[in-house]
Amino acid sequence: MCWYEYIYIYIYIYIYRGLSINVVCMLDVGKWPVFALLPPEELRLIRQACVFGSAANEALYVTVNDEVFALGTNCSGCLGLGDLQSTIEPRRIDVLCGKKIVSLSYGTGPHVVIATADGEVFAWGHNGYSQLGNGTTNHGLTPALVSTNLLSKRVTEVACGSHHTIALTTDGEVYAWGYNNSGQVGSGSTANQPTPRRVSSCLQNKVVVNIACGQLCSMAVLDNGEIYGWGYNCNGQLGLGNNGNQQTPCRIAALQGVNIIQVACGYAHTLALTDEGLIYAWGANSYGQLGTGNKSNQALPTQINTDKERMVEVAACHTSHTSAAKTQSGQVLMWGQCRGQAVASPHLTHFSTTDDVFACFATPAVTWHLLSVDSDDYLTVAQSLKKEFDSPEISDLKFLVDGKCIHVHKALLKIRCEHFRALLNETDEDAIEIHQFSYLVYRAFLEYLYTDTINLPPEDAIGLLDLATFYRETRLKRLCQETIKRGISEENAITLLSAAVKYEARDLEEFCFKFCINHLTAVTQTQAFADMDHDLLKNFISKASRYGAFKN
Repeated sequence: MCWYEYIYIYIYIYIYRGLSINVVCMLDVGKWPVFALLPPEELRLIRQACVFGSAANEALYVTVNDEVFALGTNCSGCLGLGDLQSTIEPRRIDVLCGKKIVSLSYGTGPHVVIATADGEVFAWGHNGYSQLGNGTTNHGLTPALVSTNLLSKRVTEVACGSHHTIALTTDGEVYAWGYNNSGQVGSGSTANQPTPRRVSSCLQNKVVVNIACGQLCSMAVLDNGEIYGWGYNCNGQLGLGNNGNQQTPCRIAALQGVNIIQVACGYAHTLALTDEGLIYAWGANSYGQLGTGNKSNQALPTQINTDKERMVEVAACHTSHTSAAKTQSGQVLMWGQCRGQAVASPHLTHFSTTDDVFACFATPAVTWHLLSVDSDDYLTVAQSLKKEFDSPEISDLKFLVDGKCIHVHKALLKIRCEHFRALLNETDEDAIEIHQFSYLVYRAFLEYLYTDTINLPPEDAIGLLDLATFYRETRLKRLCQETIKRGISEENAITLLSAAVKYEARDLEEFCFKFCINHLTAVTQTQAFADMDHDLLKNFISKASRYGAFKN
């Protein structure tokens, strides 16, 4: 559906209902395969989500009722369910329900850390380096309050490296704990830190407003726009102009006079956003993740060329070498390691959020921050149209099929289908009976006009293919063919081939024919083959012979 069709239809519905239009992009968690088995009614309840794990095979999500669920492989008890059992179906984390999560981060163990609206910090999962901050190295199977030195503090943001954690308080203080082999805890030594300890040194009496972690380093942005880094620096990811590790925070002097407002860390590279919408990058660059047009590491901040577009967000994740950014106009750029390819300069995408970049191109395809899903009160135009399908409240036309009603809008049907444009211009009827097609097929057709997708199992898509041929809906015909292909089997291959020939679906016909050839013995033993139309059988044998199917 073209953009002007959406606007025309939505304005029609808006005027008809007298409602205000609130169009805000909603995140589609379905882009992450770990959510693929969740039913639509469950997906609609999700308001926050995070995907993590070595293969993006673990996830947590929060529902509209503030219930917290987890699913996945549960490595090191990182799902917080009290055991080590993997689960393909969501299980509730009772201790977190009602806590109102405001920040979430994870390590590569993995361990998981959250901050709540009340400023509390909970941690669980892998704890081999005391990254849970509880003074032990025992893995945590359930979320536990991190209390040492934090009970009188309100934490607003947490960030995790591979095996260390840092937390930001409302006072602008940073606390750190866990693995410290390179000084990433900022304590002035390389001894692991078993409980939260305030990062002071150069940060003493300063107010931090944003934090991030690479695998083995930590970054902090101050309220005056300065940026500090500490920890591992062999790739120059601290931006100090050298490759020496730092055990305490060091200011990035090269950005003197530049006002940084956000920092994001990849595996071994760093991105920083300025108040003028510029991006600086430094660190490892073997995959082009700095966006400089080459693959040379940079130990000093380098400004990225973004065609003078003002940037409003930078994105990176310590598990990957992928980078992304969003412009003020809503465009999303990506660079770095993208599905195995090295993209050395910012590449314009069709995505609407930086989250989409990590879902589709990062390895692993984890989330780079806690995803927030907008309330159902705020819907995109496409989502609003989908919601109004078969809604009797504001419809002005209904179809009667097999004794059942389907409620629709004349304006939408005229815009979307030439058949209905002609039909509805000739009649003022508010009810039309349909006898040629079944209710299931006709409803799927009308729903397609609202959503651009078809919601039918492959075996029922043959009827919709018949309808698409009759109404000369070329795109729908193509979608039907793709749906039918996904459902082909040895038992139904001949039936689908017959349908493809009948409806002149050439691409589907060729697909079914090749499937039959590749499974010839099994296909020829089916009842459908025995009942095959004589002319079709004759043509099938002739074509199969030309393909050499009957040669010894």
